[in-house]
Amino acid sequence: MITYDRLKRRPGAAPSLIGMTLADFEQLYAEFWLAHEQRLSHIKLTRRTKTVRRRAVGAGRRHRYDLRDRLLMTLFWLRVYTTYEVMGFFYELNKTNIEDNLRDVLATLQTMSTFTFERPGPERAKLRSVQAVMDAFPDVRLVIDAKEQRVQRPKSTKDDQGNMQDHQRPYYSGKKKTHTMKNQIAVRPDGLIEAVSESVPGGCTHDLSLLRQTDLVGQLAPDEAAMVDKGYDGIQKDYPDICIYQPYKARRNHPLTAEQKAYNRFLARYRIVVEHTIAQLNRFQVLVQVFRHQRDSHSQIVRIVASLANRRIQATPLKAYVTA
Repeated sequence: MITYDRLKRRPGAAPSLIGMTLADFEQLYAEFWLAHEQRLSHIKLTRRTKTVRRRAVGAGRRHRYDLRDRLLMTLFWLRVYTTYEVMGFFYELNKTNIEDNLRDVLATLQTMSTFTFERPGPERAKLRSVQAVMDAFPDVRLVIDAKEQRVQRPKSTKDDQGNMQDHQRPYYSGKKKTHTMKNQIAVRPDGLIEAVSESVPGGCTHDLSLLRQTDLVGQLAPDEAAMVDKGYDGIQKDYPDICIYQPYKARRNHPLTAEQKAYNRFLARYRIVVEHTIAQLNRFQVLVQVFRHQRDSHSQIVRIVASLANRRIQATPLKAYVTA
């Protein structure tokens, strides 16, 4: 089993097992403990029957592992995304106990997963430091892209009239040739994640449609700009008063000129920051392998992993995106 006491004896294994150093884990646990206690203090109903609790949260049989080890267990699960059966074997618990432990810790981590750009406008701090802006595009606030993940094929069901409902079609992506879910990721020029959209079916939702749904560009201040890729062709028409940096796209009988190709290469050197951030998300196998759990929990998992990725980027900044 992977416990804090065992990990302390081999701290070098921590990044491979939980996606962060032991020092970063200890800092996370200090914040997590406070958030967990605060969340539990506000629980007034039972989880199963939704009736008023007769005993305080935490009463009854004690957990086999303390809160620190349960947080460690959850990070290990996010990092390697193994089955509950395998987790139960490692920790000598029934798989239902593993599920209950993970659900409890994930609920607290979700309360800690906040992103700057999702706050109301007046609460957002503008980026003015040299480290937070691009030298060639100092007005860029967000670099936007989408991330897709394979999910298990949804099962078709019958409605009340006995008609078969096809739940597969919205999730089937012709581009990926499989069933997927999609999230929109918006990052700062230094790679920190500023906003994460809810998970949507990957087959019926185009990147451009998702951006329109979230209206992320419309929330920019007049002196702020966004940077996107070719998949968002047409977004400038929706926001004519906002500066949007986007590569030129070749069209039928209208190939790109040499100048346009050079501009696209120049822009790609800066837009790559969002790809590097998505690579940080992909360190956690829960967002890489086929997602095996309920699809309505996908948004929660993505936001939690994005919050963990932000902690890593703050501790170990990404490369500097400069023209030199």
